[in-house]
Amino acid sequence: MGISNRLLSSLALLVTFILFFVCVKASAEKTELNSRYIFPGNNQLVFQCSLPLFHLASPVKENIKRTFSQCNWFLFSSDFRGACNGRLSEENKLQGLKNSSMEEGLEDEQWINEHSVDNPEEIASMMDMSIRNSTERRKLGYFSCGTGNPVDDCWRCDRHWYLRRKNLANCGIGFGRNAIGGRDGRYYVVTDPRDDDPVNPKPGTLRHAVIQDRPLWIVFKRDMVIRLKQELIMNSFKTIDGRGANVHIANGACITIQYVTNIIIHGIHIHDCKPTGNAMVRSSPSHYGWRTMADGDGISIFGASHIWVDHNSLSNCADGLIDAIMGSTAITISNNYFTHHNEVMLLGHSDSYVRDKQMQVTVAYNHFGEGLIQRMPRCRHGYFHVVNNDYTHWEMYAIGGSANPTINSQGNRYLAPFNRFAKEVTKRVERSKSKWRHWNWRSEGDMFLNGAYFTPSGAGAAASYAKASSLAAKSSSLVGTITSNAGALSCRRGFMC
Repeated sequence: MGISNRLLSSLALLVTFILFFVCVKASAEKTELNSRYIFPGNNQLVFQCSLPLFHLASPVKENIKRTFSQCNWFLFSSDFRGACNGRLSEENKLQGLKNSSMEEGLEDEQWINEHSVDNPEEIASMMDMSIRNSTERRKLGYFSCGTGNPVDDCWRCDRHWYLRRKNLANCGIGFGRNAIGGRDGRYYVVTDPRDDDPVNPKPGTLRHAVIQDRPLWIVFKRDMVIRLKQELIMNSFKTIDGRGANVHIANGACITIQYVTNIIIHGIHIHDCKPTGNAMVRSSPSHYGWRTMADGDGISIFGASHIWVDHNSLSNCADGLIDAIMGSTAITISNNYFTHHNEVMLLGHSDSYVRDKQMQVTVAYNHFGEGLIQRMPRCRHGYFHVVNNDYTHWEMYAIGGSANPTINSQGNRYLAPFNRFAKEVTKRVERSKSKWRHWNWRSEGDMFLNGAYFTPSGAGAAASYAKASSLAAKSSSLVGTITSNAGALSCRRGFMC
């Protein structure tokens, strides 16, 4: 006797519900069955269980398979989701990676164990040190994370990010979007926070990692505070990736990116940087030389290109938090959290240095927070796209410039201070209006709060603004969401970052 399709579908749905609840019970009892389903719960744990289908009547089995193949997720409640059968093969592969050594799972990507640890899996386990402090979002491939931040939505949705760290290099935006850092090289694990000898750094230290001639993706075995005796002079094709550890470069010298290319700095805290110098410092395995006094910038970019500074927390340095000068270009500064500083960001060396006319910098998705005074940024000569940033504090002004820079401000949120003499977002470091009125500075779609205002200028030349446009701006009403996780993130293995 035949069974109608409607009855079969109803029966399939009923059996599906039963299977899910059996899985939950089996997981609670730590019982492991044969197939696998994913149940992300409120406590952020991942439950795994299954029930084989082969013992069911054939028509019922086929309808269950058909039901799973036609959907992505079953939503039982806001915090209870069951993965469809169509996604199980991918999940099983990921589980296989987790159970095998990381070196085997990543195939040709190898860790530099001679400078760190013998077991690559030990590096993956370091994520457990950090406490996850944000709500888990839905897995990439099923739904978008929904933040509207294209950098974060590119990689943060993946709870297996620690197995695919280098995917970050494919998530760049803006003028620095082609910076690949150490994507094409091996991993280097920093195990030693010391900086005893800037000329002969020890293997396992950050300084030893950044001076190497080959591409490297640099990660950290554990939480550490690195107090540098002299500038950390980086070589080309390097990524400093602080995810999974609480890494501070503080209370000493900081980072210098000079005459190199393809640098990514991600996920670290940089603060209390001091002037250093008048000393020998190594910049590559084959060269060291005399360094004059450094200003004490958090990150100094000098004659460099293809630079991406993303998701860092910067504060309280002797000079600038980020300075880019001497013909540097193709730079993106994104998702950073800036606090407690006077002159935050300088983009351009001097009014007389015309090589900075080639400079292109994207400043996007950053939070300019408490204790800031000015230069967010201060620009010279080049082309600057300031997009979807959250300006919640300044004491003098937010965006300044001289020497005819092109400034394209789009979709930002500007909250003016209570001081009625500091409501203006902009400042021209040029007294003669007859000169600065020709500079191309514009505001499009910005939000102005508490009396904030932007003084535009220039004829709005399309060619000029085309050179100062690097990505599509989101609505300023979304800035709070887009920048809510600015700064160094707390990332834990097995969870979305």
